[in-house]
Amino acid sequence: MDLTRAALLPIDMQQGFDAPSWPGRWNRLVDREGLRLLAAWRAARLPVVHVRHDSVEPGSTLRPGEPGNALRPGFEPLPGEPLVTKSVNSAFIGTDLDLRLRRLGVDTVVAFGITTDMCVSTTVRVGANLGYRMVLVADACDCFDLPDGQGGTIPARTVHAVHVATLGFEFATVTGVDGLLAALPRTGWAA
Repeated sequence: MDLTRAALLPIDMQQGFDAPSWPGRWNRLVDREGLRLLAAWRAARLPVVHVRHDSVEPGSTLRPGEPGNALRPGFEPLPGEPLVTKSVNSAFIGTDLDLRLRRLGVDTVVAFGITTDMCVSTTVRVGANLGYRMVLVADACDCFDLPDGQGGTIPARTVHAVHVATLGFEFATVTGVDGLLAALPRTGWAA
């Protein structure tokens, strides 16, 4: 996996997803794995573009001004790391993310975050459609139990597995944090 012209995209790693109003999640290691990835990426001096969901929905835990809109501890941008804000599922829609990545010369986008089936999946799909090589770091993602529309619930682990399989089939290379770390270039950004 060539990551010499790659950018890391942490998607919606926000505190609001811990509110009791959200259904159950499956990946209790999402923060640990995401922070490991972020630290190694920064150590390799590769670009990071953070994404935050600024909900426009009344009562959302992710609305600007609500405590839950804040990024999770350790996922805040460092100086020089841009933050892209969005109000829809894809980080590419209604933002300058594509322009930022193209100006950096990025051809590969490494994505992780919350939630696998919503904003992560939509961002990966749109990124692939825009011509980026997309990489999904599956064990640094998380999602929620999902109502099945018939009175039942699809477990979050199943929702995650199906979306990862779909993305891997057509839209992205799927890897885990350990595999991604092994592929990191040792020399930094190849600008």
